[in-house]
Amino acid sequence: MNPIYERPRDGRKAGTVKATVAVTVRSARAEDGAAILAIRNHAIEHSTALWTETPQTPAEGALWLAAHLERGSAFVAEAGGEVVGFAVYGPWRQYDGYRHTVENSVYVREGRHGLGVGSALMAVLVDAAREAGHHVMIAGIESGNEASVRLHERFGFRVVGVIPEVGTKFGRWLDLTLMRLAL
Repeated sequence: MNPIYERPRDGRKAGTVKATVAVTVRSARAEDGAAILAIRNHAIEHSTALWTETPQTPAEGALWLAAHLERGSAFVAEAGGEVVGFAVYGPWRQYDGYRHTVENSVYVREGRHGLGVGSALMAVLVDAAREAGHHVMIAGIESGNEASVRLHERFGFRVVGVIPEVGTKFGRWLDLTLMRLAL
């Protein structure tokens, strides 16, 4: 079983925790696009993690992934030779003054939740953003997604605000929890 490297909340050097599934996290490649798209589209169709009801086409998914590949900000988790999750970070806002702040996204394939995949991805993602010289990582999480909030808290993210009813999906209003991590 591969260990997962998780950075403690106080920012000390990463330690080791045991996963319940052997996971390898690596930089994403263009050929991972179909697997990533399948995970994204499942989240679009079945969850409030992405606030759209329109699945991405393969061409849209390829363009989205290409931007992250160009920045070096996309990672996948593999277990048994299968992509079981992905994580990316990208600009939080487009204005120049926000250039040192990034926003993250971590997604795990259906049926692989609770096995340490998200933690493995988050550890690599946070370290990569830090090494790239970013200053702050933001997470915008649908407030009812308690598992995602807890995952982010384990990595030192803190809730900095909740914005009520700023999105809608599946016929209901959604609240947005904003979390922040100083890198």
